[in-house]
Amino acid sequence: MILNFSFKLIAGREGICCKFTLFRTYRALSAAPVDVLWQKIINLADVSWHPLLSSTNAPKGLTAKPGIIYQVVTRLIPIPVRIFVERVRPGELLSVRVLAIPGVEKLVTYQIESTVCGTYVSYSVTLRGWLSPLIWWLIRPYAARVASELAQAAEQIAAL
Repeated sequence: MILNFSFKLIAGREGICCKFTLFRTYRALSAAPVDVLWQKIINLADVSWHPLLSSTNAPKGLTAKPGIIYQVVTRLIPIPVRIFVERVRPGELLSVRVLAIPGVEKLVTYQIESTVCGTYVSYSVTLRGWLSPLIWWLIRPYAARVASELAQAAEQIAAL
């Protein structure tokens, strides 16, 4: 687990401006193969394993490709949130931008790396904007579970 937080106070013509940035990475070790984990991550219609998301409007079988925009409903607030898929490196990395509310920008990155011990799943969250401390306070307990719950869901599929 890595935490990075920055706060900048900037004075300009318009007055004083605050910039918050928070970056946190969570990692989990999984016994599931890379292919199973990757299929679980890029299946946009299945968010059953995700502790923050309850449902999505993505059709079954839709996989993540750069440029796709779809909606999800969170478990915290039943309001649809748009998600934009930014980068996809097959079998390695998926990066999405969450377009929720003005005042906060959220970037989420899932990364998979295979090692001798098993497969590591990394879940990185970057929050920017003046509302980021409040949003982080709300999602922190759920964000801490994403990587481990993804690993568990993939291991259940691999065991079948």
